[in-house]
Amino acid sequence: MNPATATLRAGWSRGLIELRQSFTNGAELFSHFLWPGLMLAVMFFIRDMSFGTSGLLLGALALPSILGMNAATVVISMSQQLTADREDGTLLRAKATPHGMPAYLVGKVISVSGGLVADLAIFLVPGLLIVEGLAIGLGSWPALAWVLALGLLATLPLGAVLGSVFTGARAQGLIQLPFLAVISISGIFYPITVLPEWLQAIAQIFPIYWMGLGVRSALLPDSAAAVEIGESWRHLETVGVLGVWAVLGLLLAPVLLRRMARGESGSGVAARRERALQRIG
Repeated sequence: MNPATATLRAGWSRGLIELRQSFTNGAELFSHFLWPGLMLAVMFFIRDMSFGTSGLLLGALALPSILGMNAATVVISMSQQLTADREDGTLLRAKATPHGMPAYLVGKVISVSGGLVADLAIFLVPGLLIVEGLAIGLGSWPALAWVLALGLLATLPLGAVLGSVFTGARAQGLIQLPFLAVISISGIFYPITVLPEWLQAIAQIFPIYWMGLGVRSALLPDSAAAVEIGESWRHLETVGVLGVWAVLGLLLAPVLLRRMARGESGSGVAARRERALQRIG
């Protein structure tokens, strides 16, 4: 068996094990249902609200946007898991194994992506029963699939970059603040066109807006594009921006991950564990 095949098989097996563990561990299982449950509660309360005089229901506009937003949260998940694995020595053990780091990364991509798909299904299935005004047909699912696939390609490497740069638990907490700020201006719970143009410009730099826009184009009627910037779904721009983020992440992530792995040692893991115990004590 050649090294590439062995790496993929090891990574696939590792990813499936981690994914299975996340649905058998009480705390992680709770987290899988908490966020979708909160978002479903929001959808229930806004389901009958109209957006201005457009004739569109705010719930119908928000549901696809929330799907796109949830997909973008893999940035945080990947970053936090890399930091946790670094602190408990998992990354060091992977480094010490032949082809361990590539297999580790393959496994992490599979477990994070698999968990995301499950979370999206937990939100989408009951959401379709709550919200009216969607336009879901045979073409909706392929469109949804390409947006989510390209979005993951753009955000998973970015999460690895952040996990390599912000290597402490406290630093990871700081990442969430700007992430929430970007969500608030990305047209998730209300169309972005109600915001000042300078905020719209900032939001369009980041993947969250484009993932929300892409999912809206897949699940909403064509008439809903009237409330978007330029009254268009802007598919080419969506591919372009997410593609740029994907290329940037794929270029930076391997370099930063190798640098982080080279800096790992048994003494470093022990020192971090000692500091954590002191904080607890």
